[in-house]
Amino acid sequence: MRRHVALIIGGALSTLMLAMSLLALVWTPYPPTEIDIAHRLAPPSAAHWLGTDPLGRDVFSMLIAGGHHSLAIAVIAVAAGIAAGVPLGLIAGRRGGIVDDLVMRGADLLFAFPALLTAVIITALAGPGAMAAALAIGIFNVPVFARLARGATRALGARDFVRAAAMLGRNELAISRSHILPNIAALLIVQASIQFALAILAEAGLAYVGLGTQPPAPSWGRMLNDAQTYIFTAPRLAIFPGLAIMAAVLGLNLLGDGLRDWLDPRLRTLRD
Repeated sequence: MRRHVALIIGGALSTLMLAMSLLALVWTPYPPTEIDIAHRLAPPSAAHWLGTDPLGRDVFSMLIAGGHHSLAIAVIAVAAGIAAGVPLGLIAGRRGGIVDDLVMRGADLLFAFPALLTAVIITALAGPGAMAAALAIGIFNVPVFARLARGATRALGARDFVRAAAMLGRNELAISRSHILPNIAALLIVQASIQFALAILAEAGLAYVGLGTQPPAPSWGRMLNDAQTYIFTAPRLAIFPGLAIMAAVLGLNLLGDGLRDWLDPRLRTLRD
């Protein structure tokens, strides 16, 4: 573990983000949506560790509560991508032929619509909100996991143990569940950590343009949007949520890189 500095740093940052987000479920110094005009734009102090915003809301309370919302949306989006993308990739990789072509062309079609455009379409149909953002990011994640699972499945399909299972009469579902999925789990875990970081970044971007988490619920992207008017008079209002987004994305990316190096025996051998 000492050799994998990226894994240690990424794990520490990700654990800190998770701990702060879970803390917001049970405790914040002040209610994140509590308005106190008398103390608006107060500088950092013992009473307000990171100061207050133009409405007098405690910035630290909003920051950790916003992390909770970002984390929840990212979890839903990545879980949706895995739940839909991995089975499609397994089916495409095992069946091949027209099934493979249909799944991959569908993935190409989804890739043609970025998360922002998908969110605009969903918002036009159902209205803006956290679930619209989670759905848009989740749809974008589906082809990512489908392509990864399909490629890994096709590579494993030529291995002797998979061929032996097929010759013994095991059906495709049993082969995928018992032989393919366990062998691609490490790849999926690494990709999930990377997509998790991208989901947090996408959620912040959608909230910034008003398509994600809606006020008064706090969100890092929403905090950046509100801070742009005060960028010269109170730059800390943009710096703190920006640093939170940077730390979360950096930590998850380092965690993904570290897990890749740690779980892949070929890379581990090269490093040793």
